[in-house]
Amino acid sequence: MKTTLALLTSALLACTAQAGTTIELAAGASLPAANDMISATVYAEASGSNPAELARRVNQDIAEALKLIKSKPGIAAKSGQQHTYPVYGQNQKIENWRMRSEIVLESKDQASVSDLLGKLQQMRLAVGNLVQQPSPATRLATEDETTRAAIHAFQNRAKLVAEVFGKPYRVKQLNIQHNGATPPMPMLRASRAMMKAEAEPLPIEAGESLVTTTINGQIELAD
Repeated sequence: MKTTLALLTSALLACTAQAGTTIELAAGASLPAANDMISATVYAEASGSNPAELARRVNQDIAEALKLIKSKPGIAAKSGQQHTYPVYGQNQKIENWRMRSEIVLESKDQASVSDLLGKLQQMRLAVGNLVQQPSPATRLATEDETTRAAIHAFQNRAKLVAEVFGKPYRVKQLNIQHNGATPPMPMLRASRAMMKAEAEPLPIEAGESLVTTTINGQIELAD
């Protein structure tokens, strides 16, 4: 047993003695990705003294909106958040109630969503926010490209460092991270008079999102 421990200790010391200098490096790459997916939140909201009456009015608006949405192919819809909360006065007593119910829309058909949002606003619904971003497939394809570019950049930087020191190197560790998102566009609720007057589709400009891959890692220079 003592002989085995002695051999293991000797091997560990030998490996430690052969270890070279460790250097931390970072590299990255960024590419634009088309915002081919649109997500919008629309909501119905009402205020009053009777919560039951509010629920009836809001649910009716949501039901009418869903009928219109379901008639539009290529647009997915799901229920969003629902809130009913009291409105307090200066005396800290409940003066009113407010209810809000949301629908979340998703589609790759920007023109259809633009037209639909214009019609929904005429139906007393408001646009809460609008997010345009790459679809999962588009983002994944762009991330693959930025990953290749970032790895090449890391390799080039590692070679440069090794050449300056005049020593060969090996990669010890790599950490690959992806990021890049489009922030939501807040939409102000229009008055009912404005919504009745609006017959045009909601203007939407898709644009692009910057997808970035960052690599942090370590290389070891041979001594």
